[in-house]
Amino acid sequence: MLNDADTNVFSKICLVTGYTDLRRGIDGLSAMIQSSYELDPYETNVLFLFCGRRLDRIKGLLWEGDGFLLLYKRLEKGKFQWPRNEQEVLSLTSQQFRWLMEGLTLYQPKAIPACKPRKTL
Repeated sequence: MLNDADTNVFSKICLVTGYTDLRRGIDGLSAMIQSSYELDPYETNVLFLFCGRRLDRIKGLLWEGDGFLLLYKRLEKGKFQWPRNEQEVLSLTSQQFRWLMEGLTLYQPKAIPACKPRKTL
């Protein structure tokens, strides 16, 4: 489901860097979003992603307007390339989300960056 998720459905994808205790449920994760990061977990169609110490498991939290959806994914082989340097929330592009789900790092050094078209006279 997450691999094939239509990222256009999400108004924003937020990745919580560092380690998160994945024993937390909906209430614990939503409280953490509010208290630690001062974000609104009740914002419709915003996907929050969390990863524990083991890099093969992630949780996603999504408010759908009438309740929360809690997603849990465990990889059979491989690990997610999860940023561990700080405790912060990153806003992902749809391309970065695809890279993450494919096991790649969020910042591809060989990716061709977007640029503005040249003005021709």
